[in-house]
Amino acid sequence: MNKLKTFSVALLASAFASQAQDIDQAKKAIDAEQFESAKAILKSIIKENPSNGAAFFTLGNVYLTQNVEDSAKIYFQKGLTASDEANLNYIGLGQMDLDNNDVAAAQAKFVLATKDMKRKDFAEYVYQARAYMNAEKPDYKNAIAILNRAAIKNADDAQLQLALGDAYYGDSKQNEAYVAYRSAFQADNSLLRAKMQLGVLLKGAKSYDEALKAYEEVIAINPNYGPVYRELAETYYKIARNKPSQAAVNYKKAIGYYDKYMALTDYSINSRMRRADFLILIEDYVALEAEANKMIELDKVNPRIYRYLGYAAYENGNVDLALKSLESFIASPTNKVIAKDYLYLGLTKIKKGTSEDGLAIDSVAFDSGMKGLKKAIEMEPLAVQDLSDIGKKLFSQKLYKESAAVFESGASSPESTNYLDDNVYFGLANYYANINKKEGEKVDAIALSKADAAFDKVLVASPTYLEAYLYKARTNRLLEKDDLMVKNYEDYLLKTMELGAEEIAKPAVKTKFIECYNNMAASFANTDKPKAIEYFKKTLALDPANNYATESIKILKQ
Repeated sequence: MNKLKTFSVALLASAFASQAQDIDQAKKAIDAEQFESAKAILKSIIKENPSNGAAFFTLGNVYLTQNVEDSAKIYFQKGLTASDEANLNYIGLGQMDLDNNDVAAAQAKFVLATKDMKRKDFAEYVYQARAYMNAEKPDYKNAIAILNRAAIKNADDAQLQLALGDAYYGDSKQNEAYVAYRSAFQADNSLLRAKMQLGVLLKGAKSYDEALKAYEEVIAINPNYGPVYRELAETYYKIARNKPSQAAVNYKKAIGYYDKYMALTDYSINSRMRRADFLILIEDYVALEAEANKMIELDKVNPRIYRYLGYAAYENGNVDLALKSLESFIASPTNKVIAKDYLYLGLTKIKKGTSEDGLAIDSVAFDSGMKGLKKAIEMEPLAVQDLSDIGKKLFSQKLYKESAAVFESGASSPESTNYLDDNVYFGLANYYANINKKEGEKVDAIALSKADAAFDKVLVASPTYLEAYLYKARTNRLLEKDDLMVKNYEDYLLKTMELGAEEIAKPAVKTKFIECYNNMAASFANTDKPKAIEYFKKTLALDPANNYATESIKILKQ
């Protein structure tokens, strides 16, 4: 009996060791972003041992990573009934509360998860901090505070230091993040993610060459570590954005590394979606449409595929397919609709309403499209940055009123990188929409006032953009505000003269000076004839053959 008992205990210990090893194997697969493999391992563990709460929790987290909330919730709730480490599942459910902006409910669950912790336990704190970091609205400061509590118990733990590095990185504390990542790798030199994150820090600091070297060091240790190739892909994407002249070459490198990443992870529907997101980044819409069609073959009912198909179809000129796909995606109440979805829907409607020659847009279609664009901006204010090129295209097609409508939001967003350009074009579009009015047709005083205000913003943001004074003058001339027009022309003349004789001598500047003098003179013709004559003479000093000035002086002297 004693021998049998000893054997049974040994067997039990062996079983637990095997189970622990399987959990570790699953965690390694998760770290390598081989999520389908991790799910298979964890489901096997749960099937063999449904009392393993940690397996439920880990599986639920994989589903959360893949944005499959329904499955995540099912496993967290089942995990609560496990006899071992069931408390961890409260943390998973707490993260879901955070995703739904219910902080109080999340905190209540975190209390349940930690109430029975022993003196040396700290893993619950690490998982709780991860929940705050992984939530849709991350709270890095709270995560740091929780991890510092865990560090009191075991500051040398590699996973704790890795989590601290991620929290500091999210909180824009680069130095602290560097120290934590370095400490994590020193504590466990098999933890390649910690070493890789040192390269991510360099990428964030735009030290791209140094980041590439850091990734190569990771590859030298393990050339089959998939995530490092994703980071390489994203770094080459950044390089392409910063070096437009070499963008094509670097985009090609980027997608090559991303495909390497895919080969080392998996080709599941979720992985294909991650690749689709990357194709959007590098603006390869032909490849995106092909990827979307492959995903439809794999999963005909997954609604997110129609987002990708909608984006690709719009960019590839298939407006009807884009409209059908996007409307189908947005209409479903179960989908998480983002600003970009409404942005593409709005642009699609505008494109569908545009004539083949590009010289007219159906007003109903345009207004419907603008509702989509405004909804996108309401959800994400910086979506205005994506509208600049559209506004410029409309401007080039002489669709000035429509162009102004597109630029208006960007012109009111100082945080936008296109703020200056958008105000220039917003002002110009409103001005040009009013200079060719038919006889008897009134100008749009509201639009012209907006143009004047836009040019004021331009002068604040870029005081050397002297053309703004000219367009303010021209705008106020249309508004028949002669006093303001004269002031604007005077400002242009004064600011230009400050640049010196060489600037004034330029033919284009000379032409603008003549415009200033003639319009100022005309404004004084009925109220101050000597002053009017004085300005016309300034015109003739620049252009003795100027007929308008010559004839006007004759009339004024009568």
